[in-house]
Amino acid sequence: MKHSYKNNLLRDLNSLTFFTKNGVLQLGKNENTYNLTDNSINTYISRYLDEGEIILLKKGFYVSKDFYDKYKTEPSYLFYLANVLRGPSYISSWTALQYYNLCTEIIYSINSVSPKITRNYETKIGNFSYHNIKENLFSGYVLKKSKFNFFIATPSKALFDMLYFKTKQFKNIKIEDIDYILEDLRIDINEMSTKERKSFYSLVKNYLK
Repeated sequence: MKHSYKNNLLRDLNSLTFFTKNGVLQLGKNENTYNLTDNSINTYISRYLDEGEIILLKKGFYVSKDFYDKYKTEPSYLFYLANVLRGPSYISSWTALQYYNLCTEIIYSINSVSPKITRNYETKIGNFSYHNIKENLFSGYVLKKSKFNFFIATPSKALFDMLYFKTKQFKNIKIEDIDYILEDLRIDINEMSTKERKSFYSLVKNYLK
C-alpha cells in the first residue's frame, strides 16, 4: 500500500458528508487513481479507524473526523445524518419539540420516527434513536433547508409522535386526558401557533376514533 494513496484517499473522504464502503469503491473508480479492491478498501478503513481518522456511525457507514470536527456545532448536520443512517425517517418527538423550543427537557438522543423496526445506534458523535410507527402515521413532516437539509416533523406531529410512544399508542387514553398529560410533561401547548394546536388535537381525535 503506497503511503501517498492512503493520504490522498483520506483527503477525498474529508470532503464527504458521510461515506460507505461501496462509496469508497466508486470513488476509486471515478478518480481512476487508487486501484482499489474490496480487500484494499477494508485495509484502508481498518487503518483509518485505528488511527482515529474516521468515525464509525453504523456498520458500513462512516464520516471523517476532519469533516465532523468542521460541522459538529451545526445542528442540521446531525439531523441530516439521522435521516441518512436509517431511511426513510424524520426527526420527531422530543428532539423536534426541543428544536421548536416547545420543551425544556435535556435531550441526549436524536429521536427519529421510521416505518422500519425500532433501532438505536450509539456512536462517538451521539446516540441516534429510531422508533417504529405505522405506515399510515408516517407523515406530517417537512424538509428544512439549512446548511444540511433534513426532514423533521411539524410541531403538531412531533407532539403527537411523542405522546404516541409515551402512552404506548394512546392506550386507555381519552381526548380529555391530553391536556393533563401535557401539563405533567411540562409542555405548554399555547406556545404553538393556533394552526399547529388545531392540527395536534385533530391528529389525536382522529386516532382515538
